[in-house]
Amino acid sequence: MPHKIGFVVVSSSGHEDGFSARELMIHAPTVSGWRSPRFCQFPQEIVLQMVERCRIRKLQLLAHQFMISSKIEFYISESLPEYFVPYQAERFRRLGYVSLCDNAKTGCKARELKSVYVDAVGQFLKLIFHQNHVNKYNIYNQVALVAINIIGDPADFNDESNVTPREKLIDHYLGHNAEDPALDGTYTGKPDYISPLDDLAFDMYQDPEVAQIIRKLDERKRDAVQKERYDYAKKLKQAIADLQKVGERLGRYEVEKRCAVEKEDYDLAKEKKQQMEQYRAKVYQQLELHNLMDTELMRRPFDFPLQPLVHPGSPRRQNPEPSLPQQEERLTEKQASEPLLQEQPSSQSLSVPPQHTTVGQGLSAPDRHPNINVETLPYDERPLPAIRRQQGEAHMEYEMSDTDVSEAQKGGISGEPEPLTEKALREASSAIDVLGETLVAGAYSKTWSYREDALLALHKKLMEMPVGTPKEDLKNMLRASVFLIRRAMKDIVTSVFQASLKLLKMVITQYIPKHKLSKLETSHCVERIVPPLLARTGDSSTRLRIIASNFIQEMALFKEVKSLQIIPTYLVQPLKANSSTHLAMSQMDLLARLLKDLGTEGSGFTTDNVMRFSVSALEHRVYEVRETAVRIILDMYKQHRAFILEYLPPDDNNTRKNILYKTIFEGFAKIDGKPTEAEIRAQKKAATEEAERQKKEEIKVLQGQLAALKEIQAEAQVGEEKESDTVKPKNQDTQGRKAVPPNAPKIPDNYCLDHLCIFCGERNESFTEEGLDLHYWKHCLMLTRCDYCKQVVEIASLTEHLLTECDRKDGFGKCYRCSEAVLKEELPRHIKTKDCNPAKSEKLANRCPLCHENFSPGEEAWKAHLMGPAGCTMNLRKTHVLHKVQALPPGKGSTMTRAGISGLKAGSKIPTPKGGLSKSSSRTYTKR
Repeated sequence: MPHKIGFVVVSSSGHEDGFSARELMIHAPTVSGWRSPRFCQFPQEIVLQMVERCRIRKLQLLAHQFMISSKIEFYISESLPEYFVPYQAERFRRLGYVSLCDNAKTGCKARELKSVYVDAVGQFLKLIFHQNHVNKYNIYNQVALVAINIIGDPADFNDESNVTPREKLIDHYLGHNAEDPALDGTYTGKPDYISPLDDLAFDMYQDPEVAQIIRKLDERKRDAVQKERYDYAKKLKQAIADLQKVGERLGRYEVEKRCAVEKEDYDLAKEKKQQMEQYRAKVYQQLELHNLMDTELMRRPFDFPLQPLVHPGSPRRQNPEPSLPQQEERLTEKQASEPLLQEQPSSQSLSVPPQHTTVGQGLSAPDRHPNINVETLPYDERPLPAIRRQQGEAHMEYEMSDTDVSEAQKGGISGEPEPLTEKALREASSAIDVLGETLVAGAYSKTWSYREDALLALHKKLMEMPVGTPKEDLKNMLRASVFLIRRAMKDIVTSVFQASLKLLKMVITQYIPKHKLSKLETSHCVERIVPPLLARTGDSSTRLRIIASNFIQEMALFKEVKSLQIIPTYLVQPLKANSSTHLAMSQMDLLARLLKDLGTEGSGFTTDNVMRFSVSALEHRVYEVRETAVRIILDMYKQHRAFILEYLPPDDNNTRKNILYKTIFEGFAKIDGKPTEAEIRAQKKAATEEAERQKKEEIKVLQGQLAALKEIQAEAQVGEEKESDTVKPKNQDTQGRKAVPPNAPKIPDNYCLDHLCIFCGERNESFTEEGLDLHYWKHCLMLTRCDYCKQVVEIASLTEHLLTECDRKDGFGKCYRCSEAVLKEELPRHIKTKDCNPAKSEKLANRCPLCHENFSPGEEAWKAHLMGPAGCTMNLRKTHVLHKVQALPPGKGSTMTRAGISGLKAGSKIPTPKGGLSKSSSRTYTKR
C-alpha cells in the first residue's frame, strides 16, 4: 500500500538565510520551507534522497503564495556518482514537469497544492525550478517551496507480480470494481489505497503532537479491524475524526502565536500559548476518560525519534537496527523519570561531582545547603522555577570554584547543555551544519553560562581560522556566526549580550578583513544585526540601553561599515506611534551624535532624510524626543541655512503660536546674528523711551530760546519807545503807520506753504489743498501707491510699510540678503535662487525698493535717485510731465529738506484733503 516516504536533502543550489532546503524535511503548520537566494540565477536545483529504493506513486508540492516558479521539472535516479557536485545529467531520468499558477486571481494570498501522479522507481529525486512569476510582492525574483511530500512503496514490494490473485478474486465475486468512485478510499486493503493521514494537507494543517497521536490511533484501528473488534474500531474512528478538528485548531493557534512573536506582541503570544495548553489538556483528559490515551501517546513530538517515516510493511521495519535516535529516545525517557525519583524525601546529602567540589566540602549537608531567599539573589543567579525545589542542584551551581569560573570565561564549555528541541533543530539547521550541534546547543541553552561560553568558543574558533580556508567555508562560517549573534542580541543577561557584541566587533573588524571577504558579506552582517541591536536601545534596563547605543555609534564609525551607509538609513526611519519611549529617545540621541561625527556628505545622512525625520519627530508625544528634534534642526541650519526653511512652515504669527517653531525660528535668528523677537521688542521700547527723552529735551531747549527771544524783543520795544519820545520819525505817515521801504520785495498776504510739495520740493500756484492732494496721489516722484492696501507712501519707506504697516503685512517676510519685503509664498524660492542684489549697510548706501539698486547714502540722495534723469529706472511717475520747481523765498529754501519734512510732520499739521486723501500715518496717505 503506498505510504509517505521519508527523505533527506542531499544538496541544493542555494538558499536564503533562514530558509534552508532542510526545512522541506519537516511538515508542520509553522514551517517556512525553502527559498532561493535573492536575484539568483535560474534554474535552481534541489536533490532529495529517499530512505530506500522505492516506487514513487504520488508527488505533492505546496507552493509559496507569491515566490512561485513558472515550471518545476522532476528527475529520478537509482544512485549518485561518487562526487556529488556537479551532478551528471545522464545519471537522472526526466519524468516531466508541472506548471504552477501565477496566483494573480487570489491576489497572491493563497498557496497552491499541486499533486502529481507518477510511476517511477529510484532513490534520488531532483527538482529543477525555472524562472519565477513576476508580481509586485516578489521584489527579489525568488522561487520558494513550502513543502514536498513523496508517496510510494518499497520497490521490492510494489511489483505487479506481488499483487496476489486472491484479492482480485474477492473483488470479482463481491462485485467490487476498482474504478468505482464510491469505494475510493473506503477499503484500506486495496493495493493502491493512499491513507489521508499520508496526505501533505494533513501534516500542514495539523498540530504535530496531535498528528502523531492520530497516526497511533489509526494503527490501533487497523489492528482492531484485523482482530474484528469493530466496536473499538468505531470508537477509534470517531476519536480520530474529533482529533483532526482539534489538531487543526491547535495548528491555527500555533501559527497565530508565531505571528505574535514576530510582531513582538508577547502578551498575545502568551495568551495563545495558555489557550493551547488548556485546550490540549482538556482534550487529553477526555481521551483518558474513554481509555484512548496512554503514556506513550502523551509524549511531545520532540520526544519521538527524529527519523524518516517508514511504513510498517517496509523491510526496514521488520529488522530494526540500533540507531542514534533510538538511543536519544531511551535517554529522554530516563530523564523524564528522574524528577519523580528526586521528589521523594531523603535525609541523605547530595553527592557533589568532583568539578563542583568547594572548600566547604567537609561540612554537613544542612550546613552546606542552607535555606536562602531566592528573591535576594542577582537575577542571573536565580534558579529557574522548574528546579527551585532542587536547592541542592542550585547550590552546586553557585558553589563553583574560582578555577571553574575562570575556565568558563576563557571560552571552554564545561558540562553538556540540554539537547536541542525539534523547533530549535529546524531553526538552526544551517548553523548546525557549519558549527556543530554541541556549540549551537550551548547557544540555545537555558543556562546563561552555557550561552556565554558558546559565544566565547565561537570567538576563539573564528580567530583561529587559517588564511587559506576556501571562501565558501568562510562565508558559511560567517553566516552561521551572524545567526547566533542575532539570537544572542535578544538575551536579557548582560554578560551574554556583551559577549555577542564582542564577537560581532571581531567579525567586522578582524575576520572579514583578514580573509578579504567582499563588502557584500559585511553588508549582510550589518543588515542582519542592526535591527535587533536598535531594538535593544529601547530596553527597560538603562545599562543595556547605553551599551547598545554606544556600540551602534562605534560600529557606524568602523571604516568597513562607514562606507556602506547602512546605519544612517535605519536611524532616519520614521518613529512608530506605538514605539516605546526609550526606543524613540535612543534613536533621536543616536541620530544627533552620529550627525556630528559623520555629517551629511557621503555618510547616508542627507538634508532631505534628516529634516523629514526631524520635522515628523516634532509631533512625537515625548517631550525629550521633540527637544532633541529641535536641536537637530538648529544644527542642520548652521550647515545649510536657507535649504532648511523649505521643510518648515512660513515664519508668521500663526506658526509662532507653536512654542517649538517659535524656539526654532528664534534659534535661526541667533545663528544669523539677528535679534530675536524679544530683543526687537526691547530695542523698540528703548528707542521709544530715548525719542521721548530727546523730544522733551528739545522742547525744553526751544522754550528757553523762546523766553530769551521774548526778553530781547521786550528790551528792544522799550528802547524804541524811549527813542520815539525824543526824536519824531521822518518817515511816519499821517495815520501813524511805518512806511515801507521802496526797495523791499512785495510778498502777498496769502503766501503760505500750501503751494509747496514738502516731499519733492516742487512749488506751484495750483498747489491748493485739492491740488496738493492730486499731486500726492498721481504726480509726486517721491511717493508711490502700495499695490496691496492702496495707500500712498514714501518710496524710501515702502519696505518698512510692507513689513509693519500694510494691511497685508503678515503675508510678507524680509530677505536676509537684500533686506527687502518679499511675499512669504515666494520667500523660500527667492532665498534659494540667490538672484537678489545684496543690500549694504544704511551708513554705506540707500536701498531703492523699486529698482533694487544701492546708491549713495543721505536724505538728498533720494531726490537725486528718484527725480534725476540718471536715477531710478522703475519710477513710473517720471513719465509724467514734471513742473519746474519754483524758487523759494530767500532764507527759506534750506528748511525744505527731508529734515524739514520730518519737522513739519512732528510739529505741523499736513493739509487734509476734502475729497481725495486722508492722513493715515506720518508718511502715508490713503484714498477715501
